[in-house]
Amino acid sequence: MKIAVLGAGGWGTALAVQLARGGHEVALWARRCELAEALTLARENPDYLPGVRLPEGVRPLCSGERALEGAAFAVVAVPTKGVRAVLAGLPSAAAYVSAVKGVRLRDGRLLRVSQVITRAVPGAAVAVFSGPNLALEVARGLPAAAVAASADGALALQVQSAFAGATFRVYTSGDVAGVELGGALKNVMALAAGMADGLELGDNAKAALLTRGLREMARFGVAHGGQAETFYGLSGLGDLLATAMSPLSRNRTAGERLARGATLAELEAGRQVVEGVHTTAALHQWAQRSGEDLPITEAVWRVVYRGADPRAVLEELMRRAPKTE
Repeated sequence: MKIAVLGAGGWGTALAVQLARGGHEVALWARRCELAEALTLARENPDYLPGVRLPEGVRPLCSGERALEGAAFAVVAVPTKGVRAVLAGLPSAAAYVSAVKGVRLRDGRLLRVSQVITRAVPGAAVAVFSGPNLALEVARGLPAAAVAASADGALALQVQSAFAGATFRVYTSGDVAGVELGGALKNVMALAAGMADGLELGDNAKAALLTRGLREMARFGVAHGGQAETFYGLSGLGDLLATAMSPLSRNRTAGERLARGATLAELEAGRQVVEGVHTTAALHQWAQRSGEDLPITEAVWRVVYRGADPRAVLEELMRRAPKTE
């Protein structure tokens, strides 16, 4: 089938490569025509996926109309903050698959990316795609697994079939909220894990932090429509492990940099968006309004947005009132 991938960053390019491996015709849409032309000539995305050759089935384009024409669905792989603007500037697709891991606060509501898409394109069929998927490893064809979730079972199966391959196992789910929130919230926990690494606090501390972080993710996710078991699957625990442990993870790396003195401005000056930073801000604003208890998220927010000392903040977490697990 023909599939459009919207976004030619590292993740969008990796997904395009994976789809082309399965024999699909992939239109890789880039906002900048000079980027589309460079990808066409070099058959590589050196800024994001150096050393990974684009298969012949990947066709870089900067024309949204050409990219979406005849596509069975469009994979959305742009930063969370740009999703609405990108979709508003493009023709409508037959269906959408969000591969974006973030949340937005709009009009007093905390919106998942699938909800941003349905606001931008009313009536659109939407699926979400998430899991422990580091872009470079997926692009290189290393073994991985993911989850395709949708209220439309036929769309979930179509997405599963499109992405599945010899090194890529895809499961389906009907828990859209749980799959999306797991992917978004684990980025915040990965920032915290990176801070622990930067402070050289050791594996015991990091294991405790991630375990309680997973609990915070699940508690929040269930309160917002997700199913508890989803957070202990690929799109929750699995994604958390990959993102919080790997040096390829931009969120973990950003947390490590913060612990070693980097500022928010320095993080935002980089080429790649650190989604956990923006998710932390949205969750903090939501917690201020709703009164929800998100201790690890609040600790990360204080470090990122208030310049608090990460060691002191993590020590405060350790001194919270004792309770049963």
